[in-house]
Amino acid sequence: MIDQNIRETIFISKATPEDDEFVLWLAPRLEAEGYLVFADVLGLHKSDRIKGLQPGDQWRKKVTSTLQDNAIKMVLCCTNETLAKDGVIEEIEIAKDLVNELSDNNFIIPLKLKKHKKLFGIGGLQYIDFEESWASGLSQLLDTLEKQNVPKSQDDVSINPDWENYKKRHSVGIERAPEVLTSNWLRISELPDDIFYYAPTGPISIGQLEAQCKFFEYPAEKHHRGFFSFANLEEINKAFEGVGKFEIKKKIPILEFMSYGCDEPNIAPREASNMIVSMCRQAWENLCRKRNFKEYLFSKQVAFHPTEDQIPIGKKLSWGRQGARRSSMLRNIAKGKVWQFGLSALPSFWPYPHFKIKSRVIFAEVNDNKAGSVIDDKGKQHRLRRSVCKGWRNKQWHGRFMAFMELLSLDSQYLSLPVGKSSSITIDTMPQMFTCPVTTELPDEMDEDEEEHDVSTLGNVMIEDDEDAA
Repeated sequence: MIDQNIRETIFISKATPEDDEFVLWLAPRLEAEGYLVFADVLGLHKSDRIKGLQPGDQWRKKVTSTLQDNAIKMVLCCTNETLAKDGVIEEIEIAKDLVNELSDNNFIIPLKLKKHKKLFGIGGLQYIDFEESWASGLSQLLDTLEKQNVPKSQDDVSINPDWENYKKRHSVGIERAPEVLTSNWLRISELPDDIFYYAPTGPISIGQLEAQCKFFEYPAEKHHRGFFSFANLEEINKAFEGVGKFEIKKKIPILEFMSYGCDEPNIAPREASNMIVSMCRQAWENLCRKRNFKEYLFSKQVAFHPTEDQIPIGKKLSWGRQGARRSSMLRNIAKGKVWQFGLSALPSFWPYPHFKIKSRVIFAEVNDNKAGSVIDDKGKQHRLRRSVCKGWRNKQWHGRFMAFMELLSLDSQYLSLPVGKSSSITIDTMPQMFTCPVTTELPDEMDEDEEEHDVSTLGNVMIEDDEDAA
């Protein structure tokens, strides 16, 4: 029987079968870290004390009682489909009561698996992003559990034996061997030491100042009657001479600025941190524009895609700095349309400075075997992504991502984002790697007609592939 006086279970609220693959991936990794995990596909396991769901159990009653009596956190899988399930809605209502009962505002930990509509009562909770990368999402989740002092076993670590049953039923198993996971994070390896606040020495037009900050070739953020920039005084007065003359009012170490803000001009730490994030994003976008990448505005982010001048349709682009070179396509024709791979970048400084990279694909009409106008019907774009990109495996997305980064960085190991004539932000173009203590055997097979017919299809990037080796 479950000891009713102990709360140490991480309860995973999910939809069946929609979230099964994700939960089968996540749960054993949490168990390998020493946490006690419950999910309705796995049951509970803890030697001599906790038993899993057994035949004959009143299934819903068991799930509910585990959440009510034993859960210390509820990890909530978030997609529109999941949040519409009656069972999940019931679990959320129980969890909301437990927030008050346990005086734990962080009892519910949402995991964003896909973009979804906010749900009343939990819409304001800070989610952990698994949509961009399961690996980086896991890293953030483990850090969150650690910070919130969720109990885990240091010595008696065990993996649920029901994994073997699910291996037979779902062809998904687990190996007790480390797994290296590639994230979509690019580490920021160098930032400017200081940021400057420039103030006018005489009267100016605030409207002109705001406009010039937007047109300036380097990142600049207006604040009160002045602005923040990494550029030096000489280039500022040259670029802003039509607005007025400026002087350095404040020179602030960038890490101090992000942590504490400053008193003069008055700016709070959160606003200062958001400002640096914005300036990093501007630096990325400015470089992409300077390199003549095609700009496409999605709902919240700008993405950049290579053009015909940079790489023709159907041409393979070589990439890889260690071992054999490999190749991937960034532009090709499928289903009578031109698909064009691109990237969006979102800077972040937690848990360390990095850019989160999101892969994007847009479709255009075919015009004389070249890309014509981009299809402006968002619904049609979505349907094409669902059909054309459905067959792309993770390793193909990775290959296109790596090829794009080599094209953008001009084959350099580092990407320099200018923020002034003599200052820049430096990014490591190799994505960050995470190591998980266990390996999940997820199937990587599909019908031939589902796979995009692209000769640049990559094998596992960690394994030699003679077809794509140079």
